[in-house]
Amino acid sequence: MPVSFDRFGTLVAAERPRAPASAVAAALRERGVAVPDDWAVAYREPHADVPPGAERSLPAHVADALESRGVDAAAGVVEDATLAAFDRPVQRRDGARAAVGAAGDRGPVAVLSNCSVPGLVERALDRAGLDGAFDAVAASVDCGWRKPHERSFRAVAAALDAEPRALVHVGDDPETDGGVESVGGRAVLLPETPLESVPAELEGAPCR
Repeated sequence: MPVSFDRFGTLVAAERPRAPASAVAAALRERGVAVPDDWAVAYREPHADVPPGAERSLPAHVADALESRGVDAAAGVVEDATLAAFDRPVQRRDGARAAVGAAGDRGPVAVLSNCSVPGLVERALDRAGLDGAFDAVAASVDCGWRKPHERSFRAVAAALDAEPRALVHVGDDPETDGGVESVGGRAVLLPETPLESVPAELEGAPCR
């Protein structure tokens, strides 16, 4: 039985910058990038056509926002600054390790996370002591689609070499994580099933 887990709010708790545009601006300045005076406006503006449900890399958006104001910055610098802006302390949630372990006893396990910052999902899992516990990590920035779009669930199922309809997805948000049902999979939602109860829930789930 293939199982995927949401990251933030499910496996880990993490701080988020209260003002993302300001956090990115500060990280850019620390790396010698001249941030335009109207950066907050530039950051909020769309700089590319993105289909509904698709994910665009935040560093690409930041680079376009800078370019729209005549600021040229190296791609590596922008990506490093963006990661630094969102790289905050994380804490593994109670029951996370047991839930992942129980899933691993039933079949392949993955993380499926909505995240537009490359590398942030992996870094959070590492800091929470969960690195190496998964057969695949599928961030929306990598697969190109955000939950609840069905393509995100198809992507993680493919990463686990499984049929989408066989996927069990564990998450805290009924709107996004419940999207697994669009491909015939099953959602285990934390508002209904606390993380500590997930091992028993998975043990009783039929293999498909």
